[in-house]
Amino acid sequence: MARIPFSSMGATPFQKLLGHNPEILKSWNAMGETFESTGRLRPELKEQVRRTLAFGNGCEYCMAKGKPSDVHVDAKESLAVAFATIVLQDHQNIDDTVFQVLREEFDDQEIAELCAYICFTTASQMFGAMMKLEP
Repeated sequence: MARIPFSSMGATPFQKLLGHNPEILKSWNAMGETFESTGRLRPELKEQVRRTLAFGNGCEYCMAKGKPSDVHVDAKESLAVAFATIVLQDHQNIDDTVFQVLREEFDDQEIAELCAYICFTTASQMFGAMMKLEP
């Protein structure tokens, strides 16, 4: 059971927790929809990053959607998942050489998108974990 009761606002349990603050819910949903519908990173790549982060951030609700794959379709996906793991381990001590490696597969626009996606997803998952949101 979540730490606070669900609101009447929102379509999912996660949204019903955010729904206690309708403007936050609206903006949060808009950002999520932006990540889902735009950008240059493939949806499958973002899903593998999301799954990796879910297990690192300890969100039971997010982990219920499945473990990250051990097999990646290409070097870009493999590198994105590895970068997400580095962020989980110690986001304050990421060396410049990590970004040099990212540039082997990603351009600056994609790196910015990947970093923003990791931050937004981590925030969502931390919220779920703090609230003890269950599947």
